[in-house]
Amino acid sequence: MSKRWTYQVVEIKPSFSGRVNAEAIQAELTRQGASGWELVQVLHSGHSLQPAKLIFKKEL
Repeated sequence: MSKRWTYQVVEIKPSFSGRVNAEAIQAELTRQGASGWELVQVLHSGHSLQPAKLIFKKEL
């Protein structure tokens, strides 16, 4: 039987300066990891006003 996964996308919004805060990303990674989620991908368009999207997976 193959593994089955559930996925979650978390957006990290930029600060007022337009930058995505590294501390906010670290805190979210720690929070999700403690809940059993594994980071799969980070998406960011490169535009300063767009949020970074962290994509996680967890085995069902």
